[in-house]
Amino acid sequence: MGRIAKGTKCSIIDCDEVAVRSISTPKVEATGLQVAEQRRVYLCRQHYKEYKKKSKNDRKIERWRWTNG
Repeated sequence: MGRIAKGTKCSIIDCDEVAVRSISTPKVEATGLQVAEQRRVYLCRQHYKEYKKKSKNDRKIERWRWTNG
């Protein structure tokens, strides 16, 4: 059983929502979200949506690198 299934809280500072996804810390910090210091960042639904919007261009470039490489 993983930490999200156990009910881990969101890692974003001043957020007490239940986490739905976990992502590595450097990826989330690159988008400018303020996170508590950990190896993995746990994000609630609202912050995961915000992360996806902010990292859309980076993810697109990463996909191009693998498909055209």
